[in-house]
Amino acid sequence: MNIRLFLLAAFTVIFSGSLNAQNILKGTVFESKSSRKMADVFVRDADTKVVALSDNNGNFSIRTAINHTLIFSSPGYVSDTLYLVDFSPKKIELDIKTISLQEVSVTSARAFNPREEYPDVYEKSKFALSPSRIFGKEAKDARRLKHYFDRETDERQIDSIFNAVYVSSIVPLKGRDLEDFMTMYRPTLAYLKKTPHASLTLYINDSYKKFMALPPEKRSIQTLSTN
Repeated sequence: MNIRLFLLAAFTVIFSGSLNAQNILKGTVFESKSSRKMADVFVRDADTKVVALSDNNGNFSIRTAINHTLIFSSPGYVSDTLYLVDFSPKKIELDIKTISLQEVSVTSARAFNPREEYPDVYEKSKFALSPSRIFGKEAKDARRLKHYFDRETDERQIDSIFNAVYVSSIVPLKGRDLEDFMTMYRPTLAYLKKTPHASLTLYINDSYKKFMALPPEKRSIQTLSTN
C-alpha cells in the first residue's frame, strides 16, 4: 500500500512538473525615452524558437519556461534580452538605435529566411475550411507573424542596398543627420528592384539637395510624444 501511494505521489509530482514546465508570460513593451507602447515587437524564445508579437497596445504573451532567454526586437531599436526567473508581468523598454557604420551588414537579407526558421508559423497562417483555423487566436497570431516576417524580409533587402556605408559614400552626412536623411528618403523595395545602380546614385544626390533645402528644424525626425 505504501509503495502504491509512493508511486502515485511520484507520478503526480512528475505530471504537475511537466504541466508547469512551460507557462504563458505576459508583459508590455515601451520605447525607453518616450514610454510609448510599441506594437509589432518581435518576441522570441531563444531556447524553443517559440515566437510572438506585441499588439497595438504594446502587450505580448508567449509560451515559455523558467531559465529560458527571451529576445525582444523591432526595426530601428536595440534588441533587449530577458533571462526568465519568474512569471510576473514584465515591462520591456527598447532604446532607439542610431546608425553605426561598423554595424551595417549588406548580407542581412540573405541571412534571414523565416520560412525555414519558422515553418509552423507559415503553416498555421494558411486559411482552411475550419472556422477555428480561420478565426482562432493561434491562426490570427500566425498571420500577424507571417506579415511581420514578410515585412522584415523586405526591409532587410532594402538595407542590403540602401545602407549607411553606401549612402555616406555619396552624400557628406554622418551621425544623426545621416540617420534622419536615410529615414526621410528611404526608397521602397519595388523602386530598388527596378532602378539601376547609377539611377540610385542620382536619386540619393537629388534627395540630398531636397534635404539640405529644408529648414533645419524640418531635417530631423520628430519622436512621438508619450501617450
